[in-house]
Amino acid sequence: MLAPATTPSTCSGTKLPCYVFETADDLARHVALQVASVIRDRNALGRNAVIGLPTGSTPVGVYRELIRLHQDGELDCSRVTTFNLDEYYGLAPDQMQSYHRWMREHFFDHVNVPEEQINIPDGMVSTDKVDDYCRQYDERIRAAGGIDLMLLGIGGNGHIGFNEPFSIRNGRTQLCTLDPVTRLAAASNFFGEENVPTQAITMGLASILEARKILLLALGDHKASIIRETCEGPMTDRVPASFLQDHADAAIMVDSAAGSQLTGYATPWVNGNVEWNDALIKRALLWLCEQTGKALLKLDDNDFRNHNLHQLIRHYGPASRIAHRVFRWMSDTIEYHPAGKESKRAICFSPHPDDDVISMGGTLIRLVEDGHEMHVAYMTSGNIAVFDHDAQRIADMVTEYNRLFDIEHDRSRQLESEVNEALATKQPGQVDIDAVMQIKGLIRWSEAKAAAIKVGCLEEHLHFLDLPFYRTGLVAKRPISEEDVQIIRELIERVDPQQVYIAGDLSDPHGTHRLCAEAIFQALAQIEAEHGSRPEALLYRGAWQEYELHEIEISVPLSPSDMELKKKAIFMHESQKDEALFPGTDQREFWKRAEDRNKGTADRFNQIGLPEYYAMEAFTRWNGEPI
Repeated sequence: MLAPATTPSTCSGTKLPCYVFETADDLARHVALQVASVIRDRNALGRNAVIGLPTGSTPVGVYRELIRLHQDGELDCSRVTTFNLDEYYGLAPDQMQSYHRWMREHFFDHVNVPEEQINIPDGMVSTDKVDDYCRQYDERIRAAGGIDLMLLGIGGNGHIGFNEPFSIRNGRTQLCTLDPVTRLAAASNFFGEENVPTQAITMGLASILEARKILLLALGDHKASIIRETCEGPMTDRVPASFLQDHADAAIMVDSAAGSQLTGYATPWVNGNVEWNDALIKRALLWLCEQTGKALLKLDDNDFRNHNLHQLIRHYGPASRIAHRVFRWMSDTIEYHPAGKESKRAICFSPHPDDDVISMGGTLIRLVEDGHEMHVAYMTSGNIAVFDHDAQRIADMVTEYNRLFDIEHDRSRQLESEVNEALATKQPGQVDIDAVMQIKGLIRWSEAKAAAIKVGCLEEHLHFLDLPFYRTGLVAKRPISEEDVQIIRELIERVDPQQVYIAGDLSDPHGTHRLCAEAIFQALAQIEAEHGSRPEALLYRGAWQEYELHEIEISVPLSPSDMELKKKAIFMHESQKDEALFPGTDQREFWKRAEDRNKGTADRFNQIGLPEYYAMEAFTRWNGEPI
């Protein structure tokens, strides 16, 4: 039985109905139930349900829930007709990055949609026939009775399908040119931006908007800005998703991260009366400091009245009383000794081999200085993020080493030949052979060890877990399995820490952080259920996104020397320096991101009237709930 969907928050003041879910899982369950309802309703009328489907990381949870429903015998998909939104032009259906292949692996291979009822654009249709093919795709949709329910994702530039900014509102299925922002976002899947196709076949905006019902889904902080523009901005071809404002039955479904910039969610007091609690008071006061440019203790009653906070000052005022409360709350977050002064054991879980020093390197320094037994668990090899030329350099070094010392080994020579041939003949987007992946993994292993030792950790306290979910050789990963959870649980029970640090940076564009956090949370829940307690769990960020001031529960001040040592540790990750293979949309080097964000957090503390620190790392506490 599918778990009941959690009731979302409804955002007021938006031009589109917008629903905010606390977690991605809540959103997936809710949307899956809606899809299942449409299928059952149409089937009850004696007709097929026609569903429009997207690809990408956002709808994966929905597909998993639908698969679960089907496998539990609660959803029959035999009378479902599907139409996918798009496909890269020039990719054969069996190619690694093809949406044909993606859809089969993530959905169609696990449900009973008949083959003849699956429609995905053909990326291999010849150029001279592509216009006719696109017209026929629209005709197939009409022949099926039109789309009953269309699921959509959204790009960082506001595209839906591959309808890029300034696409024509009445456009039909077509061959389109991909925007540079879109190609950059897809670069990791193709092992480099230069390998991403420049064109795609996509349903046009008119084709999409003719669907009877549309649900647009978005997850993560990196989608927050474009979701705000889509829901609250003008209807414009600069943001193609904004045309959903003109649809009779369209809605936006987001998790709390993607909805964080919506006025009705981020600043609900702007739209009218609210039910005040401590968390909302803190958020409102910090927002008021930003609006007025004042420190907390300089706010006066007129500042509240001039910014629609009459209700707050009427019930909790005067201004000085409220400001002092928030000032104390923020002061109490500052902690020089995040694990206390008595010796403890702690584990920092690092999803990639460099997340530990990038995101909480300064805190690692402090924990070691305070005498705590600091363990670091590297959850994945990170091997896909190594350039081929770095792997070739190491392979050449081993070859020359063997020659220099006259080391004869038949297997070594065979591997040398295999690696050289594989790298020389590798095609764009092709998965590495095992030997090359192992070399790339060794590069990340050696860098992680050097960086951890740089901040004071002992080599015997470093754990390289190489979790099974990551071992695909691709950016796309398997779902978390019980095997992954048990590896983590075994480590926690063996080390028996009082604290664990977990990457809460869920804007990671590759999804690895979210999967790693999910596995750790499951392990901790199992331990708590069996033993009645679990270690304190703190969440860190830094590589992709920093916590907002109102979210921070622990802030660790860093001195200039702490920051300098942290940067030197990050520099140990030489394969990721100067140019990372998968930088995401932030082109700054990781050391620069970390420095800017740590200094930025300290500056924001100072701006609200707290002591002026050089830099700060921020954490929140995990409350036991799913992410």
